Amino acid sequence: MKIVGLITEYNPFHNGHLYHIEKAKELTGADAAIVVMSGNYVQRGAPAIMPKHLRAEVALEAGVPLVLELPVCYACGSAEYFAYGAVSLLNRLGCIDSICFGSECGDYYLLEKIAHITADEPEEYRQYLREALKSGMSFPLARQTALKKYLKDPSLDEILEQPNNILGIEYIKALRQMKSSIGAYTIRRKVADYHDNELKEGYSSAKAIRRLLAYAGSSVHLASDQWYDEPELSEILTRLENQVPPACIRTLEETHRLRYPVYAGDFSLLFRYKLLTETRESLKEYMDMTEELANRMMNHASDFITFDQFCDLLKTRELTYSRISRCMLHILLGIRASDLSEYKEQGGCQYARVLGFRKDGAKLMARIKRTASIPLVTKLRPEEELSETAAKMLRQDIFAADLYESVITNKYKMPFISEYRQQIVRV
Repeated sequence: MKIVGLITEYNPFHNGHLYHIEKAKELTGADAAIVVMSGNYVQRGAPAIMPKHLRAEVALEAGVPLVLELPVCYACGSAEYFAYGAVSLLNRLGCIDSICFGSECGDYYLLEKIAHITADEPEEYRQYLREALKSGMSFPLARQTALKKYLKDPSLDEILEQPNNILGIEYIKALRQMKSSIGAYTIRRKVADYHDNELKEGYSSAKAIRRLLAYAGSSVHLASDQWYDEPELSEILTRLENQVPPACIRTLEETHRLRYPVYAGDFSLLFRYKLLTETRESLKEYMDMTEELANRMMNHASDFITFDQFCDLLKTRELTYSRISRCMLHILLGIRASDLSEYKEQGGCQYARVLGFRKDGAKLMARIKRTASIPLVTKLRPEEELSETAAKMLRQDIFAADLYESVITNKYKMPFISEYRQQIVRV
């Protein structure tokens, strides 16, 4: 049996994801796909719009046989860490033949060429990178500048500014660094751009769908004497019928204002409390943090109002909104740079945690148990059954999930379901 690995967020699941699944199996000749999905927090540095178990259930309904959770330390990391964590998980399963990812350019060989340069770092490239960093550029911009100079190709700007191209480069780079036997393929994204805010015919971005769901059926205050009534959920779901699979429509309808939507602003008071407990020195310990950002956070701590407002306030030319948002999530969730260093020393992901499976996914789990070099976690087990590093990683996942659930409980007055009581989704 040939298996393709897919690295996803499904935030929420839509037709583009369905296309990705079908095309990936066709392109790689795989008999089955195993999905590694972000949990309750996503790579752009925000909570997922709905809980991981709901998103996993929709993916299973769409035909995915097995969904595994990407640990939170990687799920809300920069492109490099997100890709490294996901690839390390798939690599350590011992049964994955290939991965297939979406990209804006659809040109695997160009992405591979760039990935090999960033992985091997030839001396000329490293010199260009040092010069760019010394000039005060952020690392992503410095790398982009160095690559253009090294390859003598000014047209690379568009390639290196597109988020899925960047992730693709990091996937290939991670495979190379791990000396993995897993092959890699890419497919070009259909129609919608990652950043599109509006629905497109048939294939829309997850961002556009989230934006539509944001205030469904609510009144938005425009001015002192003006209110704008957003469309009711039923009207929005009608508009989404050709954008998402039926299972997603059903989930969106049944759980609206019961389990979703969840947004960064819902974590504002929690972050305010956490910020009050920190110092300039303690802030520097968190993942992705710089001395400049730590200083800006402390200097503007009294100006904090909401999570989103604080990200906007701290933005500079070098510090992007997403970078700041990720740092704030790391602070809130207690993810430190030393944690990621420790995990990398131990090979990356320390376990494969099952979020859900179909009946045909049981065969895949049996195969993983035979081939994997890490435990397959189907229920939370006593920590002594895991290595010290794996137990630490799992504690971070449990805390992050319980914090997310606490927000749902507070926002929608629903009973709290601890991570220990969450059930694996079976379809």
